[in-house]
Amino acid sequence: MKVIRVILISLCSLIVAQNGIVQNSIAQDAGEARFTFSPEITYKDAIPSPASFLGYKLGDYFTLHAHALDYFEALAAASGNVTLHEYGRSYEGRKLVYAVITSAENHAKIDEIKAANQQLANGEASQLMENQPLIHWMSYNVHGNEPSSTETAMQIAYRLAAGTDAKTQQMLDDLVVIIDPCLNPDGRDRYVYWYKSMHSKHLNTSADDLEHNEPWPGGRTNHYWFDLNRDWVWLIHPESQGRIKAYQEWLPQVHIDYHEQGFNNNYFTHPGTTPRNLNLPPAHFDWEAKFGRGDATAFDKEGISYFTNEAFDFYYPGYGSSYPSLMGGIGMLREQGGHSRGGRAVKVNDDYILTLRQRVYDHYLTSVAGMETSLDNKAALMRYFQDAMNPSKSNKRPEKRYFIEDDKNSYARDLVHILLEHGVEVSRVDEQFTAPAVYDYWSQQPTRRTFEAGTFVVDTDQPRHLFVNTLLQKQMAIEDSIMYDMATWSAPIAYNLKAGWVTSVRGVQVNASPITTVPQTTGMVENAGAGYAYIIDWAQRNAPTALAGLWKAGYAVRSIKKPMEIGEQKFGRGSLVVLVGRNRTKLSSMAADMQRIAREAGVSIYGYDSGWTEGSINPASRESLPVKNPTVGLVMDTPFNSYTAGQLWFLFEEWTNLPINRIRLSQLASLELKKYDVLILPGARGNLSSQMDSSTVAALRGWVKAGGTLVGTENSAIFLSKSGAGMADVSLYKKEKKKEEDDKPAFEAGSLEDPYVGLEARKDLRDLDNIPGSALRSYLDTTHPLAYGMPRTLFSLKFGNQGFEPTTKAQVVGYYHTKSDSVLASGYMSVKNREELAGKAFAIVAPQGRGKVVMLLDNTQYRMFWVGTARLMQNAVMLVPSL
Repeated sequence: MKVIRVILISLCSLIVAQNGIVQNSIAQDAGEARFTFSPEITYKDAIPSPASFLGYKLGDYFTLHAHALDYFEALAAASGNVTLHEYGRSYEGRKLVYAVITSAENHAKIDEIKAANQQLANGEASQLMENQPLIHWMSYNVHGNEPSSTETAMQIAYRLAAGTDAKTQQMLDDLVVIIDPCLNPDGRDRYVYWYKSMHSKHLNTSADDLEHNEPWPGGRTNHYWFDLNRDWVWLIHPESQGRIKAYQEWLPQVHIDYHEQGFNNNYFTHPGTTPRNLNLPPAHFDWEAKFGRGDATAFDKEGISYFTNEAFDFYYPGYGSSYPSLMGGIGMLREQGGHSRGGRAVKVNDDYILTLRQRVYDHYLTSVAGMETSLDNKAALMRYFQDAMNPSKSNKRPEKRYFIEDDKNSYARDLVHILLEHGVEVSRVDEQFTAPAVYDYWSQQPTRRTFEAGTFVVDTDQPRHLFVNTLLQKQMAIEDSIMYDMATWSAPIAYNLKAGWVTSVRGVQVNASPITTVPQTTGMVENAGAGYAYIIDWAQRNAPTALAGLWKAGYAVRSIKKPMEIGEQKFGRGSLVVLVGRNRTKLSSMAADMQRIAREAGVSIYGYDSGWTEGSINPASRESLPVKNPTVGLVMDTPFNSYTAGQLWFLFEEWTNLPINRIRLSQLASLELKKYDVLILPGARGNLSSQMDSSTVAALRGWVKAGGTLVGTENSAIFLSKSGAGMADVSLYKKEKKKEEDDKPAFEAGSLEDPYVGLEARKDLRDLDNIPGSALRSYLDTTHPLAYGMPRTLFSLKFGNQGFEPTTKAQVVGYYHTKSDSVLASGYMSVKNREELAGKAFAIVAPQGRGKVVMLLDNTQYRMFWVGTARLMQNAVMLVPSL
């Protein structure tokens, strides 16, 4: 009778689904009949199930983050198998927690287990492996609008806390299971609150309906619209910072990261596609396949559709699926179809109704299958872990030692702090030394080089060698150039540091002392009671923060357009001048203000009792101009890229402490533009011309000519050029056809113009013609205010294959290396693109009337780790309008 009922329900569901509306009870009953969590298991009555605690069955509704945490706290209170640990708070104040679930016996000696695991990681005490439980970590919901996995986390925790079957008990005995139920609570709640406010009374399965179409910026990202699944290495955000501290305490042998993809996709499990990080031991890829086969066995039994191999590479180290592999574990990804458009149920492209209940269930199956694979291979996985952390067994790289020059004006200490947070062994040189053959990140040629005391040293002969080489090496081996994320992330290049490496330590005598913390860049004021002027060198790492602090405190500030020397102190272009005589209303607090700003910003401020100089401009020179505190607007919403918008918001609000207004694009038409000094257009998705009407463009053009500064980045910079709105007389480079080519056929074999190239090959050729996030050697005109405080050379991060034609009609401030064989520093770039982009411009200022159009073709603060170029954006907003 039950079988007949299920069939009838399924038929009814198919009929009503034709209109996209499904009665709640029908969908829930059908889901329950098929997607029941391990019905063969019995549970302890004293421990609440998710349904009994929440008041609804998992899959019926989305659970708010606070309610999910309440459930985990209830489990911890009711079960001796569960302890809960807070590791941080999100920007919006939500708790970040992980649960440790194992037997009561293991909990009683948990500190011993952690200590023994650290010994294994350091290559010690192999005999501990026999009795040591394996650490198996599962991370759920790093993307807020991929919400099914937090629901799954509750069911997995319930099974481990309350299950009475032998398999569950074996898991508890031989595994320490760590569950992070939600890595991104701010994003999750943004999605869940929105969905709850928009879903229909009846279950609407049409992907066209409002409840399946989330508004900008969506719930994928955190408070600042950053993708936390790209931040595992860089630790920009509190969610990542706290998680990595906990992760380094445990160093799991297995880590699985649970995600969702578009609703028309079937479940993805390992193995993935190329390129792969070839620093990893070959056995790593065999383990991925073994875990994938475990998932497949569970899916085959249940008739769940899945795929492998054809998507998702794990090349970029900042994923939750790739970072753990650099720490000796087996890091993996699981992708369920659904995502934000899945809602509670959605009709997919073959008319199948995918329910939230199934999405939770599918993740449940792979979560259990992953633990079972760990259980069945415990000893072998622990041996792999120990060997992977042993450089003598798995280090295939030629680099033996990296050097990072210390410079409080650069991002060197930022990078060293990151290394230390990840458990990397770092030393600091006690005295000057010379190395005979040091490879430089710019020239890449070995030269004799002297390093000063204070230089940081990172050897590859250490347990974190996989991480060290992956992060610091100039060029990763690339199996192919078509990749999911980006082609380079070499940290010394991204931070534009003075650094190098050696392939042999012979003849390199270094006296260095291990460090556990980064030297603090403390602020100081020399002559705090100065009678004439205070000066801040603009080349300092945090000089923009100091300028924002001066503005906030009400000071009139100037900036010098030529270098200045006072005694032995040299100040470069852009350096800030506070004239005491022009700030007399601040006299009573001036000394204290300067000391506070120096301390808070971490800068050096020099006070002078006279404005006299020998042979250079004076502090009150005509070349020392007032810099006004600008009113800044960041334009956002569709079609702008929320990632870029979030990075810009973060750059000014968190790093610079300069308040800005976020303005919807729809507001521009009615905005009182004259209130603003600067407007920033982030990178956009698609054609911005189709989103901004001619009247808005005309208003912006008039505002610029009246004195406004309009800053466009990425394809918004293109929009400002002649290829878009024509706000600046700047053209994109287009390859001109040579005369000798006129008589050639319209296509060549293997080109996109070749009509015999198939569809798939055409896609590959288009991808190969793209630049997927590579580092280009570039030059700056440091005499221009847009580049004040920056070095002459830097590495610009390039996506796409477009560049601006150098022109005398605008001010070219940044351009790529002029030689095609030298323009690529790291990553992938076709020979054609090297030839075409060499010498092209990426940073241009076009004066228009009394205002300026600033065009920054490349992202200057990508994910807030590629920040060697970030001063360009800070200068565009803080200096260029006044200078």
